[in-house]
Amino acid sequence: MWPEQDETLELLRQAGGGDDRAVNDLMDRHREALRQMVRMRLDQRIKKRVDVSDVVQDVLIEANRRLGDYIANPVMSFRLWLRQIAKDRIIDAHRRHRVSARRSVDREQTPASPRGLDKSSIQLAALLNDKQLTPAEKALQKEMAKRVEQAILELEEKDSEIIVMRHYEHLTNQEVAAALSLTEPAASMRYLRALRRLKAILQDGSNSIA
Repeated sequence: MWPEQDETLELLRQAGGGDDRAVNDLMDRHREALRQMVRMRLDQRIKKRVDVSDVVQDVLIEANRRLGDYIANPVMSFRLWLRQIAKDRIIDAHRRHRVSARRSVDREQTPASPRGLDKSSIQLAALLNDKQLTPAEKALQKEMAKRVEQAILELEEKDSEIIVMRHYEHLTNQEVAAALSLTEPAASMRYLRALRRLKAILQDGSNSIA
């Protein structure tokens, strides 16, 4: 989902040298990835009041404002830095638009919903099957994607988050560890456990259908 980092690093170098066009290219290069990230994490009820594109635009404006500080001290990858700004904006949106007296939506974490990202869901389904998809399974790819996406929503939040980060945002284990403030071995172990739990949910669903 996120752009490859080699070109991003070159754009950052140019932006640090005062190239305004490089700054614009840098932000435009990450706009679609930000849109998908915000769409997955913005509460469905909040989306009725807050447009995803408006949140993305706010993130890019803030990133543009703070870019000089980031270039001077890049403590994390650029895409992780953008993600953090986006997560802060999502939390702000939840705090401003409480839509249920029974359940506050201003939490530090928001369950990610990867609905509609069929390609990533199909790839994840193939991984969980531990084999290449058969012709019959390929014909049912849309249905498989829906089953995977629904199963992710049934996971505990810490499990669904790491699955989404690895398979829908395509972050590396190193990046996931940095984003979640974990060691790399701990992030890897959490990911493997989440995969096992996701596979178990899918198998239970298949057995109940059978």
